[in-house]
Amino acid sequence: MATTDITAAFLPLTDSAIFVAARECGFAEEEGIALSLLRETSWANIRDRMAIGQFEAAHMLAPMPIAFALGLTPLALDVVVPMAMGLGGNAVTVSAALFGAMQQAAPFSPPDPAAVGRALKAVVDRRKADGEPPLQFGVVHAHSGHNFELRYWLAASGIVPDVDVEIVVVPPPFMPDALASGQIDGFCVGEPWNSVAVSTGAGRIATVKSAIWKSSPEKVLGVRADWAMRNDDALSRLVRGLYRAAEWCGNPDNCGALSHILARPEYIGQPAALIARALEGTVVDSLSAGDKARFFEPFAHAATFPWQSHALWFYSQMVRWGQVKHTSAHAEAARRCYRPDLYRAALQPLGVPIPAANAKVEGALTETEPVGATSGALLLGPDGFFDGQIFDPDRLDTYLSEQAKR
Repeated sequence: MATTDITAAFLPLTDSAIFVAARECGFAEEEGIALSLLRETSWANIRDRMAIGQFEAAHMLAPMPIAFALGLTPLALDVVVPMAMGLGGNAVTVSAALFGAMQQAAPFSPPDPAAVGRALKAVVDRRKADGEPPLQFGVVHAHSGHNFELRYWLAASGIVPDVDVEIVVVPPPFMPDALASGQIDGFCVGEPWNSVAVSTGAGRIATVKSAIWKSSPEKVLGVRADWAMRNDDALSRLVRGLYRAAEWCGNPDNCGALSHILARPEYIGQPAALIARALEGTVVDSLSAGDKARFFEPFAHAATFPWQSHALWFYSQMVRWGQVKHTSAHAEAARRCYRPDLYRAALQPLGVPIPAANAKVEGALTETEPVGATSGALLLGPDGFFDGQIFDPDRLDTYLSEQAKR
């Protein structure tokens, strides 16, 4: 088997673990992939450098390939998603001052998103009555799960994004300093940057992604479509290497080793103890045992499968927040970015259980349940939204209409 050189970009986040483990633990090498990793500081850099051909693949925000497909990026590029890179891993952190004000207004226990939302709304309403400026929250990119999940949570809590709260873009590694300096009042970001803010005393974690939307998608493997078409065998080998890395990352016995690898300066460059908080699910002490396991899930519950229903939910939020006009052609372009066919083709030689469907109803599972798979047993869920809403990709138009009224 010939060795294929592949360069992939990543951001210093705990959910880059699958890429890092694939390189450092030899899973990519065993598939004949010489994997080079480039650390970047912002998602905009990854977006633009991939568009001009400086690397073939990337640890990528799940909505970013959709933004490429819909022509929402400065530079044109077709990106395919043959694999997801895990579920969960984000949190909403607020300044220590705002956390105290929220507790005074309406006491809550993190990470309950409904109770936290009520407390934040009480503060927002008081500030408006007193003539104070809106709070500012940071997100990592306009086309990010962070932006859409923050907006979803705020809106469901009765807080109008862009009116009651301003939302600004800040690169992930800069979030703790932006909070500490008072430039922003809160942020939604992936680990370990929430824990970094907590460790310095600048912030407190209020709620977490895995409570707002259980088993929710986060990062994906984004690959240049032109490269993927010319290198189908290499792509399959890359996916297999990453899949085996995800399985290794998902084993609790490897948490210590993984956190120390990620702590290296060339990867995250933060203390291993802080990084381990996401891997162990201990970012918020009050999380239940099951919720700790689900805070960041790199492998179980089909965490690496590129569900087209995930793509369509992100698309629905792009429409909801005015980033794109809804048309059937736009919806189809969003759906086609995510490629379960490439995932199945790559993993078929391994004989592992793979979902038989390409999409599912999001938010319908309140418990862990078995689902149809190509072989063996496969468990999914729970996957509920905190406000009890359901997203059926076959009823997209209805969902969009209902959201417009909320």
